[in-house]
Parts: sequence; structure tokens; C-alpha cells
Amino acid sequence: MADQSNNAQHTNRRRAIIASYLGTTLEYYDFLLYGVAAALAFPHIFFVNLDPMIATLSAFATLAAGYFARPLGAVVFGHYGDRLGRKKILMITLIMMGGASVLIGLLPTYQQIGILAPILLVILRLVQGFAIGGEWGGATLMSMEHAKPKGRGLAVSIVASGGPSGAVLGTLVMMLFSKLPNEQFLAWGWRVPFLLSALLVVLGIVIRMKLDETPEFEEARKKRLASGKKVSVLPVVTVFRHNRAQVLSGVIGGLAPLAFATFAAAFLLNYAVTVGHTRTDALMAMTVANFIHIFSMPCFGALSDRFGRRPLLITGALLGAALTWPIFLLVNQGTIGGLILALVLALPLVQAMMGGPVNTWMGEKFAADVRYSGIAVTFQLASTLGSGLAPMIASGLLAMRGGADPVLVAVFFGGLCVVSAVAYYFSAERFDQELPVHTAGAGVPDAAPQQDAAPLEPGKVRVG
Repeated sequence: MADQSNNAQHTNRRRAIIASYLGTTLEYYDFLLYGVAAALAFPHIFFVNLDPMIATLSAFATLAAGYFARPLGAVVFGHYGDRLGRKKILMITLIMMGGASVLIGLLPTYQQIGILAPILLVILRLVQGFAIGGEWGGATLMSMEHAKPKGRGLAVSIVASGGPSGAVLGTLVMMLFSKLPNEQFLAWGWRVPFLLSALLVVLGIVIRMKLDETPEFEEARKKRLASGKKVSVLPVVTVFRHNRAQVLSGVIGGLAPLAFATFAAAFLLNYAVTVGHTRTDALMAMTVANFIHIFSMPCFGALSDRFGRRPLLITGALLGAALTWPIFLLVNQGTIGGLILALVLALPLVQAMMGGPVNTWMGEKFAADVRYSGIAVTFQLASTLGSGLAPMIASGLLAMRGGADPVLVAVFFGGLCVVSAVAYYFSAERFDQELPVHTAGAGVPDAAPQQDAAPLEPGKVRVG
């Protein structure tokens, strides 16, 4: 019987990781495809009457709009994910994301319906952002809460690698159509990758229907019922009442890995084309970097299971601060080799060293009863500031220097890395610990203390 139980747990664990990875790949295909289109197509379709630099800024502003909707999605879906379970929410977010992407592919242009075109684009981007706000937390917890304590980093980083997997899939499809003559690409070619989302949604639904609810959510529900405690009316209120320090630490720590992701995937892509690289070469270089990124993230996640989250996170942040300017120098060489090396340094090395462990690091800050709300709100606030605003701020800084001198942009991204490194240094380390089921101070006897809330003694670093 014990062997059968262990085999069943192993099967559920493996199924949760694979299903979460594939589902995240499909959702990030939809979400990140927008970033590629914002760099290559949208300035010429939805903002045609503007100066080219202003049109690019406007396209990145619509990109940022999706990130501003993510915290709201995190609150709403985190609320129901903590009350009803992880699985149901993941089905809803998948359908919302895919539907919005299909409608983007069907949008009329500015020349056809005028100002209504960019307005509808922003609305659909907000729907995408709302959906991804709930998707990320649920997919992360589906793998994390099925994993063993010393395997959480690897399990979550495999799911996180669905981000670059979706980016590779989206970029390959967009690159295929970018080889069309420019008139055809802008007329219809960019639309096809969005319309293909309909097929991906069907596949994602089939995959996620086979998932079981996570054991930690079920344990939290049973212990809550046994204690006679009612479910929190608003889990997010419990998070901000008892976990403010964890949220603040997580948001600051999330800035660098999330900003570096969009630094490469959106800003550098557009910058490379601006300084003379062809659109096809830029997409090919991005595809190579993202492909390596798929495998480097789990490697760093596995290392964090062995050595802890903080050493990997701090090293990645300091590398990011040191390499931002050399990355620009490589892009400015004008060679495809230099561009590929620049993107490899940015994504599979710097971003992956932080991005592999950071999701688990965030999740380990919260007890199971509010973990969906806690991790979703923390990540999406960091994403709004790091991923959503970063490309727009970077474009503005580049414009201040005449559009060709990226020194201020390098200082900006390097500075974010330094700020996040400080947050990692002063954070708790729980990579080898069992996590609490209920939030400390929320009225449940078995709740373990949340250590980030206590002040540090001068000159000491919290490690547990």
C-alpha cells in the first residue's frame, strides 16, 4: 500500500509539473507574442500618424497596460485560488488569455476605424494582463505544492521555463511571417500567430483537465475545517495584515529578473533593429537565446535546491549590474554573432540565474492558506514595475540621448539589479524547510512564524 501511495504521489507530481509547464508555455506564447508585435508591427498599424519614436513609445505603452492589469488579476484570481483551489482558476485564465489573443489578431487597423483601433488594442491587452495575473501564481503553486521540500526549486523553475518556451514558439512563428514582404507582413502576416492561439487554448484545456488539486491546499482546507476557522473573506487582506514584510521584500527582489526579461525580449529587440540589424536576424538571435534559456532556468533552479536561493539570486543580480553596458556594446557591433552573444548573456545567464530561483523564493514566503494571493500579488506588483514600466522608461531614456546612446538605459537596468541584490541579501532562506500550512497570527494553532516580519539585528543576515 505504501508503494502504491508513493507511486501515485510521484505520478501526480510529474503530471503537475508537465501540465503546468505546458500550460504556462501556451499562455506566455500569447502574452509575449504581443511584445514582439509591439516592437515590429504595432507602431506602423495602430499609431501611424505619430513620429516614429513616439509611435514606438506608444506601442510599448500598450505593452505596459497589460502589466498594470496583472495586479488586479492577481488579487481576484488569488482570492478564488485560495478559497476554491488552484486547478479551477488555471482553466479560467487560459480561456481568457487565448480569447483575447485571437481578438487581437482580428482587430481592424487605425486606417480602417481610426482612434477606436488602439483603444480596442489596449482593452484586449488589459484582458491579457488580467488573465496572466492569475495564471502565473496558479501554475507556480501547482508544481511547488506537489514537489518535495528539497525539489521545489527545480519543479518551479521547470514551470518558469515555460516563459522562454512560449517566447521561442511565438518568435519562431512570428519570424516565419516576418520574411514576407513588409507590406504583406503589416497587412496580415503579423495576425496569424495571434489567431493560432485558438488551437493552443484547446490543447491547454485538455492538459489541465487531468490535474489533481495540490496536497498542500487540501491540507490547509482540512486543518481549517478541523479548527473551526472560517475561510478568509479576503485572503489578500490576510496577506497585507500578516505578511507586509514578505510582500515588500518579494516586490523589490522581483524587479531585476523581471526587468531583465523585458530588457532583452522587448527593448533590445527594437534597439537592435534601430541600430542596423535586420528584423529577421534580431528574431533569430532572440530565438537562440530563448532556446538556451529554457534549459538554463531549471539548471539554476536545481542549484538553488542544493545551495539555497539567495546565493544564486545575489550572484545573478550583481552579474546583471556588471554586464548591462557590455551587452549594449555587443549589440552595437552590428554583427549577428555579437547580437546573439548579447542576448545569451542577458537571458540564459543573468536573467535565468535570478529567474530560476526567484519564483520559489517568493512562494516560500507565504503559508499555504494565502499562498496563491501572496505570491500572485507580490509577483505581479514586481512585474508591473519591472516588466511593464521598464521598456517604456528605457525608451524614454534612450530618446533623451538622441535615440543612439544607451548609457542611461544601462545605468537604469544596472541600478535595478543592485536594488534587488540588497533585497536578496536581507531576505530569509527557506530552501530546505517545510513550509507552514496556515498564516501565523491568523488564528490557526499550527501556523509557523513568518520570519521576514522580525527586524534584523545589526550586522546580521537572516538565514532561516
